[in-house]
Amino acid sequence: MNKPASASSLNSNLVSRKFKRPSAMALAITISLTGLLSAACQDTTNSSTTGEEGLKLGTLTPSTGDLASIGAVFPDAVRLAVDQVNACGGVNEQSVELIVEDSQTDPNASLNAMTKLTELDRVAGVIGAFASSVSTAALPIAVRNKVMMISPGSTSPVFTQQAQKGEFKGYWARTAPPDTYQARALAKLANQKGFKRVSTAVINNDYGVGFEQEFIAAFEKLGGTVVNKNKPTRYDPKAATFDSEAASAFGTKPEAVAAVLYAETGSLLLKSAYQQGLATGVTVMLTDGVKSEDFAAQVGKNRDGKFLLAGAIGTVPGANGKGLENFTKLWTEKTSKELTPFVPHSYDAAALMMLAAEAADANTGEGIKSKVLEISNAPGKEVTDLCEAMELVRNGEEINYQGASSNVDIDQNGDVIGDYDIWTVKSDGKLDVTGTVSPET
Repeated sequence: MNKPASASSLNSNLVSRKFKRPSAMALAITISLTGLLSAACQDTTNSSTTGEEGLKLGTLTPSTGDLASIGAVFPDAVRLAVDQVNACGGVNEQSVELIVEDSQTDPNASLNAMTKLTELDRVAGVIGAFASSVSTAALPIAVRNKVMMISPGSTSPVFTQQAQKGEFKGYWARTAPPDTYQARALAKLANQKGFKRVSTAVINNDYGVGFEQEFIAAFEKLGGTVVNKNKPTRYDPKAATFDSEAASAFGTKPEAVAAVLYAETGSLLLKSAYQQGLATGVTVMLTDGVKSEDFAAQVGKNRDGKFLLAGAIGTVPGANGKGLENFTKLWTEKTSKELTPFVPHSYDAAALMMLAAEAADANTGEGIKSKVLEISNAPGKEVTDLCEAMELVRNGEEINYQGASSNVDIDQNGDVIGDYDIWTVKSDGKLDVTGTVSPET
């Protein structure tokens, strides 16, 4: 392969590509709204599959909506990876372009954003979505247009089942492990805490219900009882109030409640439980979607100024890849922001996209799909530095990329395996990571 990465070659190549595709901009401008909607209903092929343009990537993550408190920084991680690669030669001798779209944590809004990314912007890959319900809505559009999706956090087990059936045709992967594993980890944590009677309260979507079912199976296998198993508490995020759901989950006097929530609406459910006096003596067990100090503040304080959520515990996919230390330094230096959950996973998703496109010698979704397993798994030289990895791939060498989030050994279903951090809410609302738990039971 051996592709030079000088600035002059990048510029000359970009100029030559521009003259090869003189009508691309005009075509994009003249697409009417009617034409765009019509294309969304047909089996189309993304025109970026010609490979004559530079690599275009998009993000579809929540800058607003129910998961904004955790997802607003994800595009920063993706842009960090893109800027790194552009500074050290780009992909296939051209600069990478990044287009950021807000999923709004809303499957309906995401349909418009994903259609724009695939059929107007003609991206080859999308880093996203985060909410599993949004990925469920967006994936058919990606598959139809042969666009690769790598999610940093859509963890529903449903995606594994669909991938096994071949529904995604290889255009799907994720850098966070599925909730098949996290549910087992949370069940194991509940068992370690000595809980025998637990209830569940989950958001009524793929994420919440999938997690609930896996948790029940794992907790019962460990000898525990889920007291509302036959009448599970599943809340509609669009409901006006959550008083009845809070009473359903907490009213059976469980020792703990496994609450699988989104931040904005889940905080209202928990606040209602405390206000009704139902949560006294009950440990709230949380998951990744609400791991933020903002969430503790949303639930609120009691009259003594103590955070209601103090003492709650939870799990979150850990970041323990060989590249984490270097990434953490880079993140702190370039952004001055806190390194929050799923930020390393977002960075790794972008890194895998660019490495796979380089390995395929094609700036297309088909190219990325064809090489993403190869560059993320053995055999190959283990490498953590993104620019070093790009150079090795340019020279035709096999690599086994070691990410910041994990070793990102993606399997045939697009899944990775990981351990989980245990976190707790302190009396001042701050969060503290207290250990790790393995999903193995």
